[in-house]
Amino acid sequence: MPGRQTVTRVLVAAVLAAAVVAQAAAALRPHVPLLLAATAASLAVEGVLHRWQRGMVSLFAKSHADITVRHVLRDLLLVLGLLRLAPEDEETAYTVLVAGLLACYALHCAIQAASVLVRRTRTLPVLTRNVDASALRLTPAPPALLRRPGPRLLVHGLPATTGLLVTAVTGEPRYAALGIAVSLGLALVGLAGLLVRLLPSRRPAGEQEVLDWFDAWLAEYRPTVGLYFSGGASSAYQADMWLEPLAKLGGKPVIILRERFMMQRIAATDVPIVCLPKVSTLLRLEHSTLQVLIHPSNSGKTSQVLRIPTIKHTFVNHGESDKLSSCNPYAKAYDEVWVAGPAARERYAAAQVGVEDKDVVEIGRPQLDAVRPYEGPPAGTYTTVLYAPTWEGWDGNPGNTSVIEAGENIVRALLADPGVRLLYKPHPLTGSVDPRAGAADRRIRELVRAANRQRTGERPSDNGELSSRTRELDRLTTASFRTAADSVERMLLQSTPEPGRAEAVARATAAWERAYWASLPEGEHRVVTDARPTLYSCFNRADLLISDVSSVVSDFLASGKPYAVANTSGLSEAAFRAAFPTAGAATVLTPDAVGVPALLDAVRHPERDERVGARAELKRRLLGPDEPTAQERFDRAVQALCAAARERRLPGQRQEETVCASGTLTLPG
Repeated sequence: MPGRQTVTRVLVAAVLAAAVVAQAAAALRPHVPLLLAATAASLAVEGVLHRWQRGMVSLFAKSHADITVRHVLRDLLLVLGLLRLAPEDEETAYTVLVAGLLACYALHCAIQAASVLVRRTRTLPVLTRNVDASALRLTPAPPALLRRPGPRLLVHGLPATTGLLVTAVTGEPRYAALGIAVSLGLALVGLAGLLVRLLPSRRPAGEQEVLDWFDAWLAEYRPTVGLYFSGGASSAYQADMWLEPLAKLGGKPVIILRERFMMQRIAATDVPIVCLPKVSTLLRLEHSTLQVLIHPSNSGKTSQVLRIPTIKHTFVNHGESDKLSSCNPYAKAYDEVWVAGPAARERYAAAQVGVEDKDVVEIGRPQLDAVRPYEGPPAGTYTTVLYAPTWEGWDGNPGNTSVIEAGENIVRALLADPGVRLLYKPHPLTGSVDPRAGAADRRIRELVRAANRQRTGERPSDNGELSSRTRELDRLTTASFRTAADSVERMLLQSTPEPGRAEAVARATAAWERAYWASLPEGEHRVVTDARPTLYSCFNRADLLISDVSSVVSDFLASGKPYAVANTSGLSEAAFRAAFPTAGAATVLTPDAVGVPALLDAVRHPERDERVGARAELKRRLLGPDEPTAQERFDRAVQALCAAARERRLPGQRQEETVCASGTLTLPG
């Protein structure tokens, strides 16, 4: 794929260069047919660039050959051609045309300047979702054409270029004058539309007004516990897994983000979301009622919020495993570290990274309430196996992922059994570091497709149920915006959610999952890469999990079902189990996957499963007891840390405060 992209880019650049050279030659000669063809080809390439090759647009701009330079060169060559074609006594007539073109480019620059000013007035210091921010005079964004200089110049300049071409064919300057007049008119209309938005009554609230509004909102909403998250575009899942447990807490939860693009990447929730890109804005939280911030990941911006002395901070991670990342030394920066069970407590103690045992709190994994417990051996025709390998990681350890060395062998062994139905769910980052992992992933997907072609069976009749459920779930969870919508317009549209939306989403999600699985043939293998069905939904369909050393294994233990872990580390089985406790109750598979048939036999005949007791014991070590529930333990941990935060506040900072989870009111002193 990268090679094909390179070839395409080289081809597009070559065609554009050839068109410019041909246009110059045609203008100097002059040669009208060649001038027409070269100009048309040049315009067509510009359209391709801005529609399908936007990366090249940036490359040209870095080479000082941006759209303005290219467009000016194209029109000047047309004017040069016209001058070469025109009789000497008519050359002065083209002076007006040149002046008109210069006016068009001057207006283009003016529009660009106005566009920048409008964008600045619409770049607010605080962004919100699920919050009524109508007091900030939010308005829809200007048309996208006025905010993108490349497409705008093409559209606004097309009438002028067309008029010049017609004049080249007919020799009549009035056509060029008409085209330039139309271009001037379009530019003036666009400029006027932007200037109107700069009027005080038409632009959103200014920075200080927004900050004052935010302070007032904090004082009115009185948040007590928040989820703090900062990360890259593909990391939103780390926060998403804590949205439901956060929403189930009492009190007033809030989600604090740092990157503007993350506002639309966080999954559907009714919890208020605020984005505070600047540190100075973030520090305003010090004077709020916020008492606890929950951190599902570490990031470079985490240190910025840790400096707020009135807030207690706890690290919950976005999954637990035996990897080194599950006992990161950075965790000692937090007031507490919340883990699922005793195994994680022991992991921190053994790692000696500076996290004291008194600061470790076991809360379970509240997300796992959605995982159904073991109900017995496969009851249908097929044994459903979920193969969910992790990605290759940053450290180059060959034991991180089984995809490269063992993935194809595991999949072949599973597909060789006619009674197996395979669900293959690769990690979203597979292949992002090691190209071999990406190549192996593609080969595995092809194996699954080939196996489906050989497997016969009737498909359930399409009664439209899945489509209907999908539309309903999308309506509840997906915000629809114009292509031109900016962050301010999204704030306007994503105001306070309708009452009961969270319950409606839960019902719609359950209905969609039932319809999705019912729409598939009983034995059809699936490659699951979309956000739906979720990993936990796949857990509930699977009779067996095969994975790597990752949090997937820990979470799957909540079901009590059999699981296997691939050992591609080069360690012996005994050393592997000793190094990775989460594999203690697993069947350990070697890269050749020779143990798959025996594993399937144990799944189908529970009396041959020798690891039932080990799984139950490991589940307690990794996830804690079944009672009280993980959500209850999470809630209690929040309340306790809120109480500690209130005690730590200076006397002058203690005010009437809402207890985090109970919703009761606590008076100071």
